[in-house]
Amino acid sequence: MSSNTSPHLAEALAAGTVVLDGGMSNQLESAGHDLSDELWSARLLAERPEAVTEAHLAYFRAGADVAITASYQATFEGFAKRGIDHAEAARLLTLSVELAREAARQARDEGVSRPLWVAASVGPYGAMLADGSEYRGRYGLSVEELERFHRPRLEVLAAAAPDVLALETIPDTDEAAALLRAVRGLGVPAWLSYTVDGRRTRAGQPLEEAFAPAAEVDEVIAVGVNCCAPEDVEYAADIAARVTGKPVVVYPNSGEAWDAEARAWKGRTTFGAGQVKAWRDAGARLIGGCCRVGPEAIAAIARGV
Repeated sequence: MSSNTSPHLAEALAAGTVVLDGGMSNQLESAGHDLSDELWSARLLAERPEAVTEAHLAYFRAGADVAITASYQATFEGFAKRGIDHAEAARLLTLSVELAREAARQARDEGVSRPLWVAASVGPYGAMLADGSEYRGRYGLSVEELERFHRPRLEVLAAAAPDVLALETIPDTDEAAALLRAVRGLGVPAWLSYTVDGRRTRAGQPLEEAFAPAAEVDEVIAVGVNCCAPEDVEYAADIAARVTGKPVVVYPNSGEAWDAEARAWKGRTTFGAGQVKAWRDAGARLIGGCCRVGPEAIAAIARGV
């Protein structure tokens, strides 16, 4: 079964829990790849595409049902800074979906028989800036300006026919509004996932206010949070489910904190498969991990659900 002929993801969410993959960057780094570049994992789309496929395959082998593409930091503007023209940037965005599809094909060749899906990652404007502003939001741009930034990349990714667009790590409601406008009419479903701090978005908006607009957008099949502390998930999942009536997507970080000055992760891991039941009880139906969550943790989630 190819991921193109798998049941629609929305149908699977209505039937039960779907397991997402874990962090792309930590999987690539564990394989020895340097991601210190501003393009982060997107650099490997051009330089080492086979490494991206291997990272996806590791998560499919671990039990993930969904691979999130390496396009989080892939934008026309970011590639242009490196001298990559528009046509080549569009090819690399399309390639990000193709590499995840190839990993699904290889997983099936190895005997994986469950449905597999591909989610095309659409990171926030701040990811292109590569200055950490995706964890602050409030870029000083209007909703219209943010929509103009996101739409060309969304159109290319949608044309590559992923199963879903992952509008992820969104720090504030203005950017969410821009993305919700931009996905209309693309013909591909989407999920909207905020990065949060406690009970608010990174930009400080209450989560009730942040999730509410997604309830009216037919293209959105799930709402939730990612790239946050595991401790923030249960409250956010409950609010997302109650405000929107849609399935909830959650994939937090390991619980460690990034020290920008030392350029190192510090603290302890607080992510554990034992938290999954509470997340499911709160409405989560797409469950995985983000930064510093690897295949072992995803395997534990898969066993649990």
